[in-house]
Amino acid sequence: MADEVADPGQGSGEVGVIRPGSGLLRVFQLLGKRWTGLVVASLMHGPRGFAELRRGVSGISERMLSDRLTELAEAGLLVREVTCGPPVRVTYRLTEAGHGLRPAMVELTRWAELHLPQESGFCPGEFRG
Repeated sequence: MADEVADPGQGSGEVGVIRPGSGLLRVFQLLGKRWTGLVVASLMHGPRGFAELRRGVSGISERMLSDRLTELAEAGLLVREVTCGPPVRVTYRLTEAGHGLRPAMVELTRWAELHLPQESGFCPGEFRG
């Protein structure tokens, strides 16, 4: 990964070209989508139900939340668990791979605090230095 950042085109003959299939490309194709990082951040606190996630990620629609949860599950970053009722309860929790994003989220938040104006977006407090 460090080589991809220092020289994304390493081995391709073109400096600065992100290779198809590179780790950097794959991570931004998933986590670069709107809301995805905030859904992951909300789940860092433990398992959540759909309604809890919707409240925790202010402004996300039900459809978008559903889509993001499906994508994160397919990527192996979270699991959907159904508890038989009554009432039936569905919760979402991060896998070990999902929790592995915590250091990156902390560093991205530190960077945002230093380089992005406050009005440009929301950085969850739990990821601040």
